[in-house]
Amino acid sequence: MFTLFVYYAFPMKKEISLEGKRILVSGGATGLGYGIAAECKDAGAEVIIVGRREELLKKAAAELGVSALRLDIADQESIPAAVRELESRYGPIDGLVNNAGIQNNKDALSYEVDEFRELFNTNVFGAYALTREIARGMIERNAGSIVFISSAAVFMGLTRNLPYSGTKGAVSAMVRALASELSPQGVRVNAVAPGWIETDLVRESLRRVPERRAMVERRSMLGRLGTPKDIGMTVSFLLSDAAAYITAMEIKVDGGTTVSL
Repeated sequence: MFTLFVYYAFPMKKEISLEGKRILVSGGATGLGYGIAAECKDAGAEVIIVGRREELLKKAAAELGVSALRLDIADQESIPAAVRELESRYGPIDGLVNNAGIQNNKDALSYEVDEFRELFNTNVFGAYALTREIARGMIERNAGSIVFISSAAVFMGLTRNLPYSGTKGAVSAMVRALASELSPQGVRVNAVAPGWIETDLVRESLRRVPERRAMVERRSMLGRLGTPKDIGMTVSFLLSDAAAYITAMEIKVDGGTTVSL
């Protein structure tokens, strides 16, 4: 006696696809933001990039085939009106990527308090203000995904980056607090923590100090720097339905650098 099992083939839903989703990427004209926007577009999303430098936005939008709107997140008072204009022009936002940020490299004891304020104003307060306005619509629809770009600096001591590291530590904690409130209302909140990623700015920084590049490559378990595509693919996954049961998480995309000896 035997049992016959019959398997029926059904079309498999491509859950990592972003088809039908509208994604907003802050700081999307250059570097990591550009790579994230490119991967979201490749996954099928309608992508909108925002940033403060209009010429760079126009250039990136033309290259990527996405929409663009000027928005300076350091000017928090302008954000509510900008979001209303954005949603009126393009429609509701399904996914938000908080990528825009600034950095200031100096010795730890040489910073003035105003330099701390400047970084926190953009990297923390600006990201929060944009999230607040976008998340309100997501809550009304009981659906949405928000991804913050934090940093491997959260997990290690990064020299000459004291206030930057502080802002990313704040973002890391904010992700968990936001997730605890927004997730029950249908909005997932996560973070991606990049390690050393080969953007133009990082490449130039490492060119000036060749021994640092060698050190970074030695510490990477994969023997290389990351690419904007590496970050973009992880962000796309978190925005997609494939990550429907993931919230309050911070995914390190650093080639193992933060745990290597």
